[in-house]
Amino acid sequence: MQVIRTIVWVVITALLVGFIAMNWNRAPVNFWPLSDSYLHFDWPVGIIALAFFLLGLVPMWLINLIGRWRYSRRINALENSVRAVTPQPPLATATQLDAAASDTPSAD
Repeated sequence: MQVIRTIVWVVITALLVGFIAMNWNRAPVNFWPLSDSYLHFDWPVGIIALAFFLLGLVPMWLINLIGRWRYSRRINALENSVRAVTPQPPLATATQLDAAASDTPSAD
């Protein structure tokens, strides 16, 4: 499974590097309105696409990570409560001991 994950990440990285290399033209980006104009940068299109991809990916990844952590804690707590409530089976009951005693022949 680790090999497949590594191959997928290598393919994604290669596609991303190819996209950035093909789109190296500069584009104007206006970030924040100031009193008389905008905060202005000229960045390559590939870098802009990568930045906005990460801007959308990172919060969703963090939400997924937090959710998985919460659910694993909840599952562990439920499993522990079931273990605490489940009674241990007795070694032998009186009727089982009586039945075993009547089945064995006595050496009289």
